[in-house]
Amino acid sequence: MKAIVVNEQRQLIWADVPEPVLRDDQVMIDVCATGVNRADLFQREGKYPSPPGWPPYMGLEVSGVICEAPASSNWRVGDKVCALLGGGGYAQRVAVPSGLVLPAPANLPLEQAAALPEVFATAYLNLVIEAGLKSGETVFIQAGASGVGIAAIHLSMAIGAKVVTSVGSEEKAKFLRQLGADVVINRKTTDIASVLKEHPIDVALDCVAGPNLGSYLECMSTHGRWVIISTLGGERAELPLRTILRRGLKIFGSTLRSRSDQEKSDILFRLESEIWPRIEQGQIAPVIYKMLPLENAEEAHAILRDSKNTGKVILTQKLG
Repeated sequence: MKAIVVNEQRQLIWADVPEPVLRDDQVMIDVCATGVNRADLFQREGKYPSPPGWPPYMGLEVSGVICEAPASSNWRVGDKVCALLGGGGYAQRVAVPSGLVLPAPANLPLEQAAALPEVFATAYLNLVIEAGLKSGETVFIQAGASGVGIAAIHLSMAIGAKVVTSVGSEEKAKFLRQLGADVVINRKTTDIASVLKEHPIDVALDCVAGPNLGSYLECMSTHGRWVIISTLGGERAELPLRTILRRGLKIFGSTLRSRSDQEKSDILFRLESEIWPRIEQGQIAPVIYKMLPLENAEEAHAILRDSKNTGKVILTQKLG
């Protein structure tokens, strides 16, 4: 079997790797498409390795067709699916615990289904499970044009929350306004904190953090919940502790990848029940920025590294 791996020079190469071997309660998927995530760039740099038991190469979400399943499984050979992975999606095949597999929505091309598992699971985990976002609350979503950002906007709108989000260009701002975001901040031309003061935040989904975090916390409502899922803006911040105490603010640090398979399975079960019907009815649709052949993974990484994308970048390959 072949997969995209990282060589000693941090280059991406198409190389032979060991065939995956099914363990108990796993299914084998012939991979049709793989979603590209910023975590892949960190893994390529050696900063975010696959959890134990997963292949060492990149890929956190795939779509494809079941090619092997135990008789006891709810899945059958030929089922079209998408799946959440700990790693290993940049490959021809991958073995996945059954609980991390979802049916590919019937109304979507199989390639588009690869854009769903990681971003919607991340958004659901952090907005609903961690922060308890409710209808009528105001949510602030950093990097709203990213794959996770767009999924979080869709989810927040479905819940009935007011959406405030930030982007890095006017083109992205225009797109998110058309998508339905209530307030869109171009961080390169407008001070984010000044806007947040006009729209006190109940919940934040933050992939940036960094030195501006303290000023943003000053803009939160009483009992606000701020969820940090990455530190793209830096790992250090000075926080207003008196504000945190007085308003009863909660700050969470959260990653999906470090969760147990059972936790992930529980999240996916709720997604399938609550969000998949909206996708199949066309109320929510994945936003695809670009589809590229798997061998063009280098180009895909460059798009994310330079923040060119609005929505997901997908790597595809022919089945069989």
